[in-house]
Amino acid sequence: MATEGDAFVRARGRTLTAFREADEYQWKGPFYFIQGADPQFGLMKAWAVGDTNNGDDEWGEEIKLAEQAVQAVNKLNPKPKFFVLCGDLVHGMPGTQWKKDQERDLKNVLKHTDQEIPLVFVSGNHDIGNTPTRETIENYCRTWGDDYFSFWVGGVCFLVLNSQLYFDSSKCPELKRAQDLWLEEQLAAAEKHGCKHIMVFQHIPLFLRKPDEDHDYFNLEKSVRQEIMEKFHKAGIKAVFSGHYHRNAGGSYKGLEMVVSSAIGCQLGEDTHGLRVVVVTGEKIVHRYYSLMDLSSHGLEKELQDLLAKQN
Repeated sequence: MATEGDAFVRARGRTLTAFREADEYQWKGPFYFIQGADPQFGLMKAWAVGDTNNGDDEWGEEIKLAEQAVQAVNKLNPKPKFFVLCGDLVHGMPGTQWKKDQERDLKNVLKHTDQEIPLVFVSGNHDIGNTPTRETIENYCRTWGDDYFSFWVGGVCFLVLNSQLYFDSSKCPELKRAQDLWLEEQLAAAEKHGCKHIMVFQHIPLFLRKPDEDHDYFNLEKSVRQEIMEKFHKAGIKAVFSGHYHRNAGGSYKGLEMVVSSAIGCQLGEDTHGLRVVVVTGEKIVHRYYSLMDLSSHGLEKELQDLLAKQN
């Protein structure tokens, strides 16, 4: 039997232990998963008081929102294949006063997720630092599992990346090189096994709306971005799902869709606290962002239910 802690460290050895890879290479028909981002326990108080460095000493609102998210996911029928959280699990940066308490309280909420719905964790800048080190990444891995890994579900290959290594790897360049080499191997394996689709999860978006937009805090530097976009395009990756922006956004590059999802926690724009439902069919990937209230009250809309009912 798995222990409670196992739910949070399922990414080990660069794969997700919730799925047996050899059983998942074959396409088995449409399915869906849930993407959330930025529960970020502590940001709402910090943002309200104007002190994002030290104002994160309360996170009661985020606890309630994360509980709503878990309850909404648990009510869904049929069940999603997995529930991925695309980074900034808590607000406290590595080594700050409240981080461990925030992580403990988030785990206390997430442990109530239906045990048949695996949790998938993606590292964000608040999880490992804006300029990560080997130590901050190792601490994250002990708490939440590997910082990058792959897994297969029903003939679809999913890649979880550590986007901080693209943002600033100056204190751990060898770890960026290791992820780059690993990624090449994964893309080769996906081609070899003839996957139906390839998708990527990472915290920082490649871009928010346009592939050639200027670089700022919320996207990747332009030369880095261009190299990654070309690599993903040539590999046939269909979509990249991210968070970080605390608003919904997105665009496309040569058929590669960039999907930026708003937060479970603090909103920095006009969106509602919510989750994204992603339906995967043989031909396409269809997604909708739902408020936590709408998803909990009404579940999936008929159009998405109909896609799931198809046999291809």
